[in-house]
Amino acid sequence: MSNFGTEQDKVNCSFYFKIGACRHGERCSRRHVEPTSSRTILLSNVYQNPRHLNPNCTLTDAELQAQFDDFYQDMFVELGKIADLVEMHVCDNVGDHLIGNVYARFETEHDAQRAVDALNSRWFNGRPLFAELSPVTDFREACCRQNETNECNRGGLCNFMHLRLPSPDLARELQHELQVENRERRRERFAREGFLRLGWKERLAAQEAEAARHGFPLPPPAPRHWRDGTSGGDWRAAAPEPEPQPAPAAAA
Repeated sequence: MSNFGTEQDKVNCSFYFKIGACRHGERCSRRHVEPTSSRTILLSNVYQNPRHLNPNCTLTDAELQAQFDDFYQDMFVELGKIADLVEMHVCDNVGDHLIGNVYARFETEHDAQRAVDALNSRWFNGRPLFAELSPVTDFREACCRQNETNECNRGGLCNFMHLRLPSPDLARELQHELQVENRERRRERFAREGFLRLGWKERLAAQEAEAARHGFPLPPPAPRHWRDGTSGGDWRAAAPEPEPQPAPAAAA
């Protein structure tokens, strides 16, 4: 149906489709269609904000940010070890269906499923992890736009994601390390499969086959060189024009 997952859809829950969670839970009057495959996973109720746990929390903003940075780095690094991680987001909402949720998107659906299988046997901070595939595909649609401009009047009870962000320096460092690690992991995989011993045409064909198998698009082709383009004529084959000769001097 054209309105699937929207507010006009009277059968399927739009909130579950957009953010992978619904405040009504199993009591929701609309269906929660759990994905059988996805590149995104959800780890429920992992991050524990000290101010949410204790109303009398005495941590300063700087101390709270440092505590969150430690959590973010630990979780980001561990997820990156499992498979090719693309992005990770942490909710700072206080509603039961969003509090402490961690969302992670991976390069392929196979990577996401492997992460779910691995994480459901792991513990974090003395508590078991609960991982599942999530229908979220666009975090821009899942996040509260008013919160990004400090205009949301629902605060932590908002039904859209209020993300807690790591320090900018930490975010840049982790992204750089992730790119290097993913590039090295792909290189090792290609080397095991004999990919690097192929010529450029064979490598391109193998890359296209892998993209089709995993369902992710290839990068756009590089622009053609200007020498390969068409022109009004073949200037290299044209005969050079004769140079003008000076007029003979008049006789005295």
